[in-house]
Amino acid sequence: MHPRTLLAAACLTLLVACAHQPQRNPMATWVASENFDERRPVAIVLHFTQQDSVQESLDTLRTANSQGRVSSHYLVGKDGGIYQLVADNARAWHAGGGRWGTITDLNSASIGIEIDNNGIAPYTEPQIAALIELLRDLTTRLRIPPTQVLGHSDLAPTRKIDPGPHFPWQRLHAAGFGVWPGELQEPPPGFDGWLAMAAVGYPLDDRAAALRAFRMRFRGRDDGGDLAPQFDPEDLRILHALTR
Repeated sequence: MHPRTLLAAACLTLLVACAHQPQRNPMATWVASENFDERRPVAIVLHFTQQDSVQESLDTLRTANSQGRVSSHYLVGKDGGIYQLVADNARAWHAGGGRWGTITDLNSASIGIEIDNNGIAPYTEPQIAALIELLRDLTTRLRIPPTQVLGHSDLAPTRKIDPGPHFPWQRLHAAGFGVWPGELQEPPPGFDGWLAMAAVGYPLDDRAAALRAFRMRFRGRDDGGDLAPQFDPEDLRILHALTR
């Protein structure tokens, strides 16, 4: 073998070996403990790409969009193809600012899944079937609670509307993922819809935006950005069912 080839192979072997070494602080004496595990995600956030093709989205997720560099762990194409861009145990830049319940850094605490959809067209059958299989794998392998499958609009209602009112949340729940109300009943006197919204997980810094996100997810409708922050009877029945 040529000496340069041998040198290149040796360097590659050294780099691979270093990549698997734990990060150690040179200021401290390394005394290893076995009492640890990797930081792991506790939620899954679903997005739509709002672009026209898988290839365009793959290019964006490996470079940048108008707000800067962006990524996700997975991308699901219209034909059901699944692409992984970031390792499960790494932090992808997909969620940005937002909050769900007590989780305030969703990038660090979640897996991001982009779905090839322009925000207007219906989601395809192969796409949803592939997404359900991917969710089954991730929730099982990474021990993520199946109820913790969220939409980007849920955690960032002032900024985002994806995966939008066309997304089939009820079907996902029938497959075992996310939350969905059971039998609807009239709530008792004094039922507080905003307390129920907070109990479900919605941030209430902007109540109109939170209500818009809630209706997109649980009623399949988008009332736009000028919504008055006021519940109607159906909202309250759904919130009562979700928190009962």
